[in-house]
Amino acid sequence: MLGNRLILMEDALLLARLQFAFTIMFHYLFPQLTMGLALLIVILKVLFIRTKKLSYNHAAQFWARIFAVNFAMGVVTGIPMEFQFGTNWARFSVFAGGIIGHILAMEGVFAFFLESAFLGLFLFGERRLGQVAHLFSAIFVFLGSWLSGYLIIITNAWMQHPVGIDVSAASDPNQALELISFSALFFNPWAIWQYLHNMLGAVVTSAFVMAGTGAYYLLSKRDETYGKIFVRLGVVTGFIACLLLAFPTGDGQGKNVAQYQPQTLAAMEGLFETKKSAEMILIGQPDMEKLRIDNPIPVPGVLSFLTYQRWNAEVKGLDAFDRKDWPTNIPLLYYSYHIMVGLGTIFIAVLGIAFLLLRKERLFKTGWLLWILMLCVPLPYIANTAGWMTAELGRQPWLVYGILRTADGTSPLVSAGNSLFTLLGFMGMYALLSLIFIFVISKEISNGPEHLSHH
Repeated sequence: MLGNRLILMEDALLLARLQFAFTIMFHYLFPQLTMGLALLIVILKVLFIRTKKLSYNHAAQFWARIFAVNFAMGVVTGIPMEFQFGTNWARFSVFAGGIIGHILAMEGVFAFFLESAFLGLFLFGERRLGQVAHLFSAIFVFLGSWLSGYLIIITNAWMQHPVGIDVSAASDPNQALELISFSALFFNPWAIWQYLHNMLGAVVTSAFVMAGTGAYYLLSKRDETYGKIFVRLGVVTGFIACLLLAFPTGDGQGKNVAQYQPQTLAAMEGLFETKKSAEMILIGQPDMEKLRIDNPIPVPGVLSFLTYQRWNAEVKGLDAFDRKDWPTNIPLLYYSYHIMVGLGTIFIAVLGIAFLLLRKERLFKTGWLLWILMLCVPLPYIANTAGWMTAELGRQPWLVYGILRTADGTSPLVSAGNSLFTLLGFMGMYALLSLIFIFVISKEISNGPEHLSHH
């Protein structure tokens, strides 16, 4: 009987995690584009005010319409995630609600209302506001979306590296935590690098979407003025963002992991044994039975150098930690991390070549590279998803790192059957929303920016 009860509890935990993973991964397809587009729309509006070229203004309005559709989808898909804290993760909500509750409320009240109110002004108020005020409405949309991102990031960062609490009072998972330092929570050292890395990832997504749309127009020989604007702005901002993603933000976040979650770093890199002059493995497959990487392509000493700036530095492997504290799914964590890094490297190569050809004024006539830019549009979504999977899988088996285990944060009265039923419901509903979204976005891109100039 006890064995059956444990199996049922494990099933309920797995399905609660799967449900949250599915809803949050689907939800984040939309904010990553809006947060990046918010910056690019401001740039387009500034270019219009400086040059007086109407094409920049129409381009800004076109992307604001794409932004609005994504924003609406983000809101609709974000609401169920908030409810899951109370339904599937009740013990976590009781334990940590005093820390993260007001941060999530701030995200909803300040950031969401700031963003949505000024988006309405930007979309419908240009004639009444005048161009300078219209620019400021775009700036406030940008500030709202990036503030929203920061409030979400500090919530996640606290779960990765809990600060601002009385640690002695955190030993009992049945007690509610109290926040003793708001500034420690708000300026969590984990949050700074995570936020910058995350937002640059959003800029890369929007840059590829914009450049890919521009490439589509150029290859189709329509709306070519706008196609050139989109490709130029997407390539330049995307290339800069990709370089900053690798260094300093990726490097800074990697050092956070090495300092605060060393077993996570070992699992990400597939380092099963503690080593001096530890190698970085470019490609390989984790073998959890023999605790090794099969078919590795190693680069000697690089992991030690990147982590501690010394080629012969010792890097702790998984053998240095109690196995019960190892990340729960090491192969998935390893592959997620390597997919993120691999795609990031591809982005630097593609956008670097595009940037050079842009400087030589040959990009708009280079058909094969325009095709690559267009076909790359889905890849930043995959890279961002893999990055978040790396962060969340790396924290396991902890819900609040070092304080509350994931198994202790669920709702004891929600069965596996309940979670499965609602998960299937979400899948069906989100499939329908996806079809509607694709139809609306396809129609906007098919209409193109040119039709806005006739209104």
